[in-house]
Amino acid sequence: MAFTAKDVQSLRQATGAGMMDCKKALEETGGNLDDAKQWLREKGLAASAKRDDRENAQGLVSLDVQGATGAIVKLKCETDFVAGSDGFKAEGDELVKLVIAKGADAVAERAAQLEDLKITLKEKIEMGEVVHMPAASGNVVGSYIHIQGGRGVNGVLVEMSGASDELAHDVAVHIAFARPRYLTQADVPADVIDKERATLETLTRNEGKPEQAIAKIVEGRLSGFFKDICLLEQAYAKDDKVTIKQLIGGASIVRFAQVEIG
Repeated sequence: MAFTAKDVQSLRQATGAGMMDCKKALEETGGNLDDAKQWLREKGLAASAKRDDRENAQGLVSLDVQGATGAIVKLKCETDFVAGSDGFKAEGDELVKLVIAKGADAVAERAAQLEDLKITLKEKIEMGEVVHMPAASGNVVGSYIHIQGGRGVNGVLVEMSGASDELAHDVAVHIAFARPRYLTQADVPADVIDKERATLETLTRNEGKPEQAIAKIVEGRLSGFFKDICLLEQAYAKDDKVTIKQLIGGASIVRFAQVEIG
């Protein structure tokens, strides 16, 4: 089957592949457009496999809240140039809408679109963290997304009970910049505490502190450790004289999630 320059252009527009690649695909498939698309996909996937060992620390974070349900999707790539491209950002938007509607596992429905994106953008592109946060009845979901270079790079969702939308948003903004790892001290795994305590004991001894004072000094420093990593014990980012526990008053934080690039 013969093909024309118009066919090459159509294939290029449909796949985002280079002009010579499109011409080669049509030659290899006898001018059949659908077969040529498949040929390019297969070649694109093969090329993508060669990129699997590349670091893809760039990308974007897409966030959306509809009613009392929030979602975050992290889409990873190799360069900030690709991360800021229209097609890449559009895919992030589609993915997060899908998660809002159907849950975290629904991202698998766009596997083919992600493979096409690899061909078009010629980078290692893959999913990162996916968060689906439907709030319990009566609760609110607060959110914050930090934009850099025209794309989201730091997204936060927080579910709260007995809170206003404004308070939930303020807590989400705090989380974005304070980066807590746990909600309360009780949530910190024992092995994390043991490791930190051992580190602090070594540090305190290396400072030449009296042996009898080491245990008390370590406990004091461990308290500071909890204030750094536990949300409720952190000083509020906008007023360090107030803890998050004091800020929220009678409200409660049910859970939170933070997804960042890098």
